[in-house]
Amino acid sequence: MANNHHDTLVYRLAQMLVKLNQGEKLEPNALAEEFGVNLRTIQRDLNERFAYLPLEKIEGRYQLDPTFLGKISIKDIHRFAGLAGVKGLFPSLANDFLRDIFDSRVQSALLVKGHHYENIGDKGGLFKDLEKAIIAHRQVSFSYLKAEGLKTYQSLSPYKLVNHKGIWYLVAQDGEKLKSFSITKLSNLETLDSFFVWDANIDNQLAEDDGIWLSDAKQEVVLKVRAEVAGYFKRRKLIANQVIEKELEDGGLIISAKIGHPNQILPIVRYWIPHIRIISPEELQVEIDKGLNEYLGRGE
Repeated sequence: MANNHHDTLVYRLAQMLVKLNQGEKLEPNALAEEFGVNLRTIQRDLNERFAYLPLEKIEGRYQLDPTFLGKISIKDIHRFAGLAGVKGLFPSLANDFLRDIFDSRVQSALLVKGHHYENIGDKGGLFKDLEKAIIAHRQVSFSYLKAEGLKTYQSLSPYKLVNHKGIWYLVAQDGEKLKSFSITKLSNLETLDSFFVWDANIDNQLAEDDGIWLSDAKQEVVLKVRAEVAGYFKRRKLIANQVIEKELEDGGLIISAKIGHPNQILPIVRYWIPHIRIISPEELQVEIDKGLNEYLGRGE
């Protein structure tokens, strides 16, 4: 029932956006009759769900500001409609995200990998400033909270705001090295007057990479997965850049993956102990075993 309701809502909002984009003047009572809902529902659509669109109300009818007519693509319409009801996903949705759907440049600043998300509402202003810096190709400086304390980064080139498994990151180039920074640990942002030259290869790399651990030199890891849990790894990629190399006679799997940092894979292997083991490089399995022995030793 909930899915049917959501599909009806998505259809209604999409159709209303189409009408607005074509220059139609929307009359609430007529919309209520067309979509088979009460007047209060339509008023909520127009006054709350569309609150941040550049709408004009003239003699009880709603229309789009003429300067924006025809600028919403079908892709934009379905993109917004599909996001209806998930305000927390994009922090800027709470203020002027709906205005941003008129500008495809904003879409290029965001990259989402996964369906869950963290609440970073208190970082909404910083998030928006980073969007603007990415779009304008302006360099930034900021403070970043590391384990050893606050560190200042100067003149970084911001490329993307990435949502990976629910956590928002800024991906930026620091000198010649590409780095990722958790948004929640970022503060004292300053957008500089200096510009940087956009590298399309970096943009492609971010779109193709499964993880957030960034490195030009990827390390190949080979793992053996027991039959008891093989089905989970066959249904979807549980490891970044996962490839099933071989299905064993006992139902197990040999899996390979290319990683940019050991922490990209070690937590996953620990989670699946004792059903998964690293075959190569051997030093990674040694690290797993050492950590497990230390843990067991503390329990004695």
